[in-house]
Amino acid sequence: MGRSSRRKQARRERPGEPGTRRAWILTVAVALAVALVVAVAAFRGGLPGGLGSLLPLLAAPGGQPVATADGAGFHVLSGRWLRPDGGYILDIRGVGANGTIDAAYLNPRPINVARAEAKREGSTLKVFVELRAPGYPGSTYTLTYDATRDRLEGIYFQATMRENFHVVFVRVK
Repeated sequence: MGRSSRRKQARRERPGEPGTRRAWILTVAVALAVALVVAVAAFRGGLPGGLGSLLPLLAAPGGQPVATADGAGFHVLSGRWLRPDGGYILDIRGVGANGTIDAAYLNPRPINVARAEAKREGSTLKVFVELRAPGYPGSTYTLTYDATRDRLEGIYFQATMRENFHVVFVRVK
């Protein structure tokens, strides 16, 4: 190999320059890491909210989650929630970007959900559910999502008795 060829080869492989072998390896490593995260998320139960639901798994530098597709992070509320003290189920099928919740309530039979919505107050997610059925004339749940425990906690207002009860819903795995 001549002197000119060795100089070209040395220039191509200098660390830190764009287009070098290290940059290519770093690009491949990042692509593999993203593919691994997608595979793990899919294996754990799919991506019900599409790829937008995967974004909280990826963190920006500093550990803060990146912005989600719906802008408010409501997708974490989706799922079946069990109230262990009575076996009641709150099934959150989805949450719109505006906070409108598609939900069902079971005791064990379906009870009409008149209104269900989510909102963000600072970093806190709040859920409000109003029931309208015989025996449930305007009974409501006012809940807060606890991310560290992955549960909904708050107040159940029993309209016929006009009483408040502290309640907890845990996610059904």
